[in-house]
Amino acid sequence: MLLHVLGSAAGGGFPQWNCNCRNCAGVRAGTLRTRARTQSSICVRGDASADWALVNASPDLLAQIRAHAALQPARAPRDSGIATVLLMDGQVDHTTGLYMLRERGTPLPLWCADPVHEDLTRGNPILRVLEHYCGVERHPIPLDGSEFTMAGVPGLRFAALPLASKAAPYSPHRDAPVPGDNIGLTIIDAASGQRVFYAPGLGERNGDVDAAMRAAHCVLVDGTFWTDDEMIALGFSRKTGRSIGHLPISGPGGTLEWLGSLPAATRKVLIHINNTNPILDEESAERALLTRHGVEVAHDGLQIAL
Repeated sequence: MLLHVLGSAAGGGFPQWNCNCRNCAGVRAGTLRTRARTQSSICVRGDASADWALVNASPDLLAQIRAHAALQPARAPRDSGIATVLLMDGQVDHTTGLYMLRERGTPLPLWCADPVHEDLTRGNPILRVLEHYCGVERHPIPLDGSEFTMAGVPGLRFAALPLASKAAPYSPHRDAPVPGDNIGLTIIDAASGQRVFYAPGLGERNGDVDAAMRAAHCVLVDGTFWTDDEMIALGFSRKTGRSIGHLPISGPGGTLEWLGSLPAATRKVLIHINNTNPILDEESAERALLTRHGVEVAHDGLQIAL
């Protein structure tokens, strides 16, 4: 299995276009030791000769395709290395890139849970718009933990786990969350049995998620905020990280504590990093703390082979 990180930032990317926080100002000025990042998305394949499953379609998808040549193999006058698309949720920063795939000559194979399909046909009707272009061949993601395969990406099996989170602001069930608004995804290499658990939006810890993470050889999980009140302290929001579905990295019950309870051999990677998060500064005390605990910070172009 080869997993390629196309984008590693939270919504808005890094630097965010209208933000002048210490991080964003520092990356523009070249005074911060860091890397610019696009909005979070990964692609994965199980066979070196096969095409890829795109997991989330970010607004930065075209730039991400240009940066990862394997997604444009040029085997025909019009071609793509994207065999299928899977959506973790219905959020803008994970779905807007679907518009960029509208020139396909055949319907776009799309896997998503029923609540996400509802969001994208009613609240933000991207899928209805695509019917005027390539069309969509939609497949429901089972939410009972059963494994499934996707055509075009041989050698891989997948299993979804509903996560506690909040639906997108335009969702019909924004204020009444339902299972499937947001999922964690286990990706399994059928030949080796190696597993990755991917969850860019992780709102709380529970036994099912803990078990999925413990069974994985690599976890690639939510690193949006360092503290729960990060956006409040900077004057950018009145909402905590937890209230919008993101468990903070630091503090009691935070992601760092959780990752520390996993087996020592588990590879631990944070993704979906908000532009305000101090871990983006590679010389920060927060980044050094992660390093001491064996936790990596994802960057665009990171490859994980299992």
